[in-house]
Amino acid sequence: MEIRPDEITSILKKQIEGFERKIDIAEVGEVIQVGDGIARIYGLEGVQASELVEFKNGVMGMALNLEEDNVGVVLFGRDTEIREGDTVKRTGRVMDVPVGPELLGRVVDPLGNPLDGKGPVNTKQRGLMERKALGVVQRQPVKEPLQTGIKAIDAM
Repeated sequence: MEIRPDEITSILKKQIEGFERKIDIAEVGEVIQVGDGIARIYGLEGVQASELVEFKNGVMGMALNLEEDNVGVVLFGRDTEIREGDTVKRTGRVMDVPVGPELLGRVVDPLGNPLDGKGPVNTKQRGLMERKALGVVQRQPVKEPLQTGIKAIDAM
């Protein structure tokens, strides 16, 4: 086998020209406690209230309880899949949900993923999970009461 320096040089030049310098920086934390659908995370100092976080196995959660040295995260998946010591990364996205008439009659999880087997939910709008409610005067009046079947609640 003959080594040809000009061929090696041209291959190296092509690879260098096609090289993309890409740095992926993510703030990560570590699970210090998990149970009852809540995970305590250490190391996410910059996380925002209601921000989505992603665990290493793909389970998502929402930062809910921001404390001085840890963050309480509500899990949108099974807490049995999360272990102490697992890594968690910020997404930089505050929790929002799909909104619009396309959701009428649909069953979705907290992230807006369909659970009813009717295919994807094709909404064009998203709304923040935590937002200020309309004032009482601005709301539409209740025209048909919701019956729960529980007398103590239905009597209210």
